[in-house]
Amino acid sequence: MSTFGSLFRVTTYGESHCASVGAIIDGCPPGLELSAADVQVQLSRRRPGQSNLTTPRDEKDLVHIQSGIEQGVTLGTPIGLLVKNEDQRPKDYSETDLYPRPSHADYTYLTKYGIKASSGGGRSSARETIGRVAAGAIAERYLKQVYGIEIVAFVSSVGKIHLPAHVATPSIAPNGNQDNDEAEDALTPEFRHLLATITREEVDKHPTRCPHLETAELMTKRIIRAKEASDSIGGTVTCVIRNVPAGLGEPVFDKFEAKLAHAMLSIPATKAFEVGSGFKGTEVPGSKHNDPFVLKDGKLGTSTNWSGGIQGGITNGEDIFFRIGFKSPATISQPQYTAQYDGTPGTLAARGRHDPCVVPRAVPIVEAMAAIVVMDQLLIQNARKTAASLLPPITTLPPTMVMPSKGKEVSQ
Repeated sequence: MSTFGSLFRVTTYGESHCASVGAIIDGCPPGLELSAADVQVQLSRRRPGQSNLTTPRDEKDLVHIQSGIEQGVTLGTPIGLLVKNEDQRPKDYSETDLYPRPSHADYTYLTKYGIKASSGGGRSSARETIGRVAAGAIAERYLKQVYGIEIVAFVSSVGKIHLPAHVATPSIAPNGNQDNDEAEDALTPEFRHLLATITREEVDKHPTRCPHLETAELMTKRIIRAKEASDSIGGTVTCVIRNVPAGLGEPVFDKFEAKLAHAMLSIPATKAFEVGSGFKGTEVPGSKHNDPFVLKDGKLGTSTNWSGGIQGGITNGEDIFFRIGFKSPATISQPQYTAQYDGTPGTLAARGRHDPCVVPRAVPIVEAMAAIVVMDQLLIQNARKTAASLLPPITTLPPTMVMPSKGKEVSQ
């Protein structure tokens, strides 16, 4: 479906080459000061044509607020957002009348609906994510203002080029045994410091959106090499969410990381998701992976954060961090031997303007979807707390069944 969320609901519309794309956001609290400029910041970070590392499609992606806001304040009613498609070239996709592009959605959309968009990727195009980014910008404004929540994503790898903190360095014991219990590179002090301090300003200093200059330069060369070969390359984006209250997430099927995974894997070109220590955490025993509890500023916290801020599907108040894998873009401008829709073999020479690597532009999309998930889960938890607060106090429970201290409040 085209709607995501339970209480903070985001519905996106539009195809890659239609008149406009956008979103309807239902559930935004009333009284939030909001302008088009607040939304435009993130849309401008997502827009194409930002550097020679992205598609040259020239779209300004200017947002037009259609409803839900008056005098710069949200009304609590649905917010309608519209962005016009201006630089369209449907003729660039005439080859797809005969050929489904390899690893693209042309064939699967046609088999599902019996009909497909005549040009571009239709709803599978990254143009659809404009509505998500706009909605995420609204959610972020509320989260920052009310809870001080910060969301920062950055490029952590392109092809085989990784940030130093993510480089796999197999630990070999003196006897040559690789099956030891060390996995220190999963959460190095440098990586933990990066997660705690990284800002969007630092991320945006380089066109790759990798905050490590030496690595960023290597990534640039790799993307340019793919572009010059009319090819493409994939990569990963890491995201951290700071200052999230403990207690968010809905057992059993709507665990916080499950909602995050749902959100992230709905982004075009995604193929992998891991939270906290991820796959690296499978290589060490529980004695090293567990997060011991300690007292922090008068409330419980953890001395480590292998869990990535989520335990039992519920946030524990620590920073949430996760990583998403994006495949190499499917549409490339070199001839590919494949088959037509009727099975006739042939060669597809695709045209069009496409990103040789999507991860630099995916950064604000990841941030947006993270904001939407947090916003939705906060509204759900606050509704539960409000409903419970209307009941008379219960004084018959044993002390072991209640929280000994209030801890960090979820609602304000």
